[in-house]
Amino acid sequence: MSSVKDLDLLLQSFVDKGIPGCALKVVQNGTTLYEGYFGHSDTSGTPLTDKSVFRLASMSKIPLYTAMMMLYERGAFLLSDPVSTFFPEWATSKKYVRHANGYIDVVPTEHPVTIRDTLTMKCGLPYCNSDAPTADPTLQGMQNCMKPLWEKGHYTLREQIRAMADAPLAFEPGSHWLYGFSSELAAGIIEAVCEKPVNEALRDMIFDPLEMNDTGDIFFGDISDRMVKLYVKKEDGSLGNGPTFFDEKHLSGDEHEAGWRRLFSTVDDYSKLMQLLSCGGSCKGRQLIGSQTIDLMRANSLTPQQQIDFEDAYNAGYGYGCGVRTVIAPERGNMNSSIGAFGWTGAFGTWCEADPSEKLSIVYMHNLIPNDELSCHHRVRTAAYGLI
Repeated sequence: MSSVKDLDLLLQSFVDKGIPGCALKVVQNGTTLYEGYFGHSDTSGTPLTDKSVFRLASMSKIPLYTAMMMLYERGAFLLSDPVSTFFPEWATSKKYVRHANGYIDVVPTEHPVTIRDTLTMKCGLPYCNSDAPTADPTLQGMQNCMKPLWEKGHYTLREQIRAMADAPLAFEPGSHWLYGFSSELAAGIIEAVCEKPVNEALRDMIFDPLEMNDTGDIFFGDISDRMVKLYVKKEDGSLGNGPTFFDEKHLSGDEHEAGWRRLFSTVDDYSKLMQLLSCGGSCKGRQLIGSQTIDLMRANSLTPQQQIDFEDAYNAGYGYGCGVRTVIAPERGNMNSSIGAFGWTGAFGTWCEADPSEKLSIVYMHNLIPNDELSCHHRVRTAAYGLI
């Protein structure tokens, strides 16, 4: 077994190797097994604490997809429904077809993009965040669609979804796994069903009931002062200031809007969500999401071909469910976690996992570019499971 001291030493080793500050909380069935904060939130020496706020980046997707599953179990839609139910401009889609001679053609898709495709990252569009030159025809098509919005300087999620309806897909919807724009479609569906901005819906459905008071998308109170500094680790190991445009998206005002704003949170706040998902969807005697719906969320959705699309060194042993990676072969990923444990990660170094069979949740956070995820996350996972 591992011990609290082992985890202390592990987190301190991360800091010693150049991560400015990191935090970890491990909870089992409401009991905190470990909570630790190491390093600093900035180079001036401000200690990292339980009040430190981190950029979640793509770990924003777990509350997003949890909300989608909550709406699904309320009868708002079926997974087989086309997204055109909410976005009529998506009623017909086009896709690229690559011929043996290298010629690329654009033809109508055989099937529409469904809500299931948005949940399982199979809509056929990656992310397109810049106009940087690319040889990828899918990205080129997306760039052409986004150009008017980029020139405008700011845009709503609905405007982005409307624009992307004209972008040819990389493949027939549902046939491959491709990380990207599926999450924006999911966010738009939540807005359409709830008739409010997606992050307001997340607050009403998840953050307020769980008392996640330090989680959100737009700075409030002293959140910006408690946000850890984003640094870039240089080749010589020194730290330089990271880009500021990520934090600019957390400022209020239409001029800072660019589709779905990602979230910020604390380790303590986010642990409340992961405990909800680990313990059957119940919080303080109130059932927010059904346990069977959580099981559907974490069920592997990948075919053998899609498993090849998805799996890499970091995701070895995992499949993919509805917005989450899910453990399917622990031995392949050298894991000591349970089959069916699930979670996700964020581009700046955040990572989490929920394990319903053990009622265990693990939430780890740091913010750094590059994020050093291969070095840190698997070690955290192994040592955290060693506590039980």
